[in-house]
Amino acid sequence: MSNNKRSKPAIFMQTVIGITAIVSPICFYLYYGNVFHKEAVLWTGVTTFTIMYHFWVRIIMGNISKLFKKHINYKQWLFKERKFEKNLYKKLKVKEWKDKAFTYNPETFSLKKHSLEEIANTMAKSEVDHWINEIISISTIFFSLIWGQFWLFFITAVFAMAFDAQFIIIQRYNRPRIVLALKREKKMKRKEEILEN
Repeated sequence: MSNNKRSKPAIFMQTVIGITAIVSPICFYLYYGNVFHKEAVLWTGVTTFTIMYHFWVRIIMGNISKLFKKHINYKQWLFKERKFEKNLYKKLKVKEWKDKAFTYNPETFSLKKHSLEEIANTMAKSEVDHWINEIISISTIFFSLIWGQFWLFFITAVFAMAFDAQFIIIQRYNRPRIVLALKREKKMKRKEEILEN
């Protein structure tokens, strides 16, 4: 971000990572080192570790995905609006809640700082990030191989997937509107060019 200004969601995520990165190893040391061998200590460690994993890996993958950002654009097949989507988003009442969702880096969607085409491409890239996050969410189920409690990890994975699904829906809801505005903008420019010639 410009001027190193971080959004509130970014500050929140980084703070949570910092806290859980301290609490989790302390709990594991106390439990596995037989200093304070209590189930509550173990599961506090597991819970904070899982939270840290969810947030940290998302940030890491978001940065890794920047490496192939140039290969992602809104015109690709994956990002085309499907016939069923409009009705689905009406039923989900996306218009009513989409602006209340957290945005990790809101400046990337600013019309004052970016063109409509840049924003459309950013939306496509953001959608890819959240699809990757869906896979990350599923991966936490494998923690049950270490600590057991399969259904606990399964339920938290489902909640994490639902959390990321909202952002995929928002990008898919907003992008066709940006693309439509972009088409109108290009049409106006063509008319202006014709009139000038």
